[in-house]
This record gives sequence, structure tokens and C-alpha cells, in this order.
Amino acid sequence: MQIWVDADACPQVIKEILFRAAERAQILTTLVANTLLRVPSSPFIKSVRVAKGFNVADHQIVEQIQPGDLVITADIPLAAEVISRGAHALDPRGELYSEDNVRERLAMRNLMQELRSTGDILGGPAPFNQSDRQRFANHLDRLLTRSGR
Repeated sequence: MQIWVDADACPQVIKEILFRAAERAQILTTLVANTLLRVPSSPFIKSVRVAKGFNVADHQIVEQIQPGDLVITADIPLAAEVISRGAHALDPRGELYSEDNVRERLAMRNLMQELRSTGDILGGPAPFNQSDRQRFANHLDRLLTRSGR
């Protein structure tokens, strides 16, 4: 198992949890972004900078993942692609995507995007909070334990 992080929009607190987990479990963790990222010096943590552009980081992740890998992303279309390729996807807020819930989430995302574009709904997701952080850490620990890490 390898961990891939869609890092452009990933909260820093989640990156810190991932850095500690990578060291503890000795699992390669790669952050993919279109900006320069600072990561700790570690044989288990690296960053990949991709060109700016729509979904460039997503495409890089999809090209590299293997079945059983874990992708950290809030991007639901990316999560759907990851699941279809036999990998795992975990939202930074701690929701583990599955074949069942990712289709539902994708439909809801598309509906909300449509409503926002017409002006019927304004705003975005609630602010990131401590319970999101805890839920993420718990799911990450379970996944690493299941993988034998």
C-alpha cells in the first residue's frame, strides 16, 4: 500500500497526521500538487509538483495508483475513479468512500453544483473542525492496521 494525497486543497492539519502516520507505519506517502510543497525530510514522504491546470494532479494520481493504495482527496470524481481502480479513497474530513456511497456523493455533488450555478444555493462546506480531524485519524489508523502497517 502507498498513500497518495491530492494535496492542493488538503488541510495542513491532515498533512501533519499523514506525515506522522507515514513515519510510524513506514509507508510511502506522496503529496501531489500544482504548487511547491514543503514536506519533512523522510524516506517515506515525498512531494510531486505537477503543471497548473484543471485536474492535472488528479490525473497524475490516477496514473500512478495501484489496487490497494489509499488516496486522500475531497474531490468526489477523483474518489470515484480511485474506487473503480481497486484503491481506497478517504476524504480529509474522515469519510471513507466506497462503491456504494461514492455514486450517491457524486450525484449530490452534481446537484449542489447545479444549484450553486443558478444562484439557488450560496456558500460551501462547513468549516473544518476537530471532529473532522479525529474521524480522519481514526479511519486512517483502521486502514493502516488492515493493511498490516
